[in-house]
Amino acid sequence: MAARLFIWTAARDFLGRSLFAPQALRLSSTGGPFSFRVREPPCPKEVDRWTEKRALFGVYDNIGILGDFLAHPKDLIKGPIWLRGWRGNELQRCIRKKKIVGDRMFEEDYKNLNKRIKYLYKRFNRTGKHR
Repeated sequence: MAARLFIWTAARDFLGRSLFAPQALRLSSTGGPFSFRVREPPCPKEVDRWTEKRALFGVYDNIGILGDFLAHPKDLIKGPIWLRGWRGNELQRCIRKKKIVGDRMFEEDYKNLNKRIKYLYKRFNRTGKHR
């Protein structure tokens, strides 16, 4: 009895499953068995490691050490003037944009910006961490 139990457990450990476990087969509508389709992992993507963004990553990190601390990396950021070196949520960004360039905006853009500020103001006052 002990020998049979040993053989059965050894076979189970070797195969990784019980000898009496059902196979992964189903009967089709015609009555014949078919096995499950095993999906393969996706092929690795070809990545260009020398794109401009990757090649220039961290290029201004040492500007203070190498440049005598005369320039700050935020001064080298290109973009709209109301966003350079500034952080905040969308409402704060829209208010800042209106304050800085609102007098030079087209009428329709200015109207849309005011509508967006009004909507975000209502939304932030109805929901949020401060409530």
